[in-house]
Amino acid sequence: MNLISKRYIIKIPKNVNLYYCDTNHVIMFVNTFVQKALILKTKIIIEEKNRIIKITREPFLNISNNEKKKLKAVQSTQVILLKQMLLDISVLFCKKLTIVGVGFRVSTLNIDRLTLLHFKLGYSHHVYFKVPKNLEIFCLKANKLFIIGNSYWFVTQIAALVRSFKTPEPYKGKGIVYTTEKIILKEGKKA
Repeated sequence: MNLISKRYIIKIPKNVNLYYCDTNHVIMFVNTFVQKALILKTKIIIEEKNRIIKITREPFLNISNNEKKKLKAVQSTQVILLKQMLLDISVLFCKKLTIVGVGFRVSTLNIDRLTLLHFKLGYSHHVYFKVPKNLEIFCLKANKLFIIGNSYWFVTQIAALVRSFKTPEPYKGKGIVYTTEKIILKEGKKA
């Protein structure tokens, strides 16, 4: 048996349970709130005592020599996907947005079981956005918006979508801005 490099070894946190199905080659991580599953492409070694997963380069089926060359890339991708799943399960992610501009504001509307965001962004119409079920969005003030969820990718994607309703313009900086973002303002025309 060949030795496995440290970068192909993943530690499992104590608050996460691991389930593995040999026949379907599916691994599942379960937390008290969330569960995520992944179909594996290479074999893994699970050490339950140390709570460690080792990803090998051995395929499940016999493959050609051309496909064997690609197994190192598959192994690395599988490690990254497993680490991202563990991160998604064990941590909540938050994106903070600020709405800059006179008269620009946001509020939440609850209609039946739907949650909507109602934006006033200086257009001749109002902008409405339906909040997905697996995200929580808070408006503490009329110009502060917090997007919270389990998946980093999904939270970032929704934050970018909300920001696209009114991207900050370069002269006065009005629009929807991440709180960590700094906008470099351009100088206007001189008389």
